[in-house]
Amino acid sequence: MDCGTFGTLFLLLVLFCLKHLVCDGFLQFGYMFHEKGIYGAAGGIHHAMIHAVFTLFILLAFTSSSEAVLLASLDGIIHYHVDWAKKNLSVGLTVNDQMYWIWFATDQALHHLTYLGVIYLLLSL
Repeated sequence: MDCGTFGTLFLLLVLFCLKHLVCDGFLQFGYMFHEKGIYGAAGGIHHAMIHAVFTLFILLAFTSSSEAVLLASLDGIIHYHVDWAKKNLSVGLTVNDQMYWIWFATDQALHHLTYLGVIYLLLSL
């Protein structure tokens, strides 16, 4: 991998980590959190759309709009389903339960693996 490719990869990793912080932290509101476990509910859809839009903003700096829209849509769809599954698998668990943390960590790992997949696809285009 040459320095240019490594620099692009590093920048994308940083941008996706920051995107995740902003979208899962600062821009996730109560109704989103509470509705993520209800398939098709507005809260989960809005949360996933915020992720997709921020992914789109990142990708537009690196690729064409059609490729960026496709990859951002993929990120949003996967994000939605990972959150939905985690919310349903952790019903009744609290921060005092080990399984809560296992599902939480699995959720976060799947989101970051999705970002790695999006970056891989982007750099493979």
